[in-house]
Amino acid sequence: MSKHIKINEAVDMIKDGMTVMIGGFLAVGSANDIIAKLADKGVKDLTLICNDASYVDRGIGLLIARGCVKKCIASYIGSNPVAGEKMNSGELDMELVPQGTLAERVRCGGVGVGGFLTKTGIGTLVEEGKQKIVVDDVEYLLEKPLRADVALIGASLCDKHGNLIYKGTSQNFNPLMAMAADVVIAQVREEVDTMEAETIHTPYLFVDYIVK
Repeated sequence: MSKHIKINEAVDMIKDGMTVMIGGFLAVGSANDIIAKLADKGVKDLTLICNDASYVDRGIGLLIARGCVKKCIASYIGSNPVAGEKMNSGELDMELVPQGTLAERVRCGGVGVGGFLTKTGIGTLVEEGKQKIVVDDVEYLLEKPLRADVALIGASLCDKHGNLIYKGTSQNFNPLMAMAADVVIAQVREEVDTMEAETIHTPYLFVDYIVK
């Protein structure tokens, strides 16, 4: 059965209040067309898990600027002044996470691990409310896994089965997020007939739908 769907069908799968992972790094490797349609739809109260807040006028930034997002879990928002304003006003619940910690929390969610220990954040605001565990006289934070209802990922190539390849830096968070959501929707630039197995970044088993 074909995994190909139209962009409006993809948008309709995302409902108010859902938790959505969005791959990409400052809109590179993001499903930007789907995100723009989602912002136009005016979905509300989303929790976003993403690397950054992108820019005001594209990518994740559109969702934040138009008030679609209730909470954002990310590592960086400096490129989007609206995100900073909404965070400071209390309109946006912002959880800032060190980038490596964010990636590993998503990976844990994808592989079924209950969390991981890290020294990153010890002695800073990051440790507030988190469990500390001492191993061999060294103190660590327990960071818990992240999962989502839907992941929106951007890929360069797909084949008829839904195997994905990301070119250049567009790979970023996409392979991790494709493993950590109940439903995975990939926006792809180009479809090819076949792929060499060793070139595949995200196997088709992780991909539910494709928007080209």
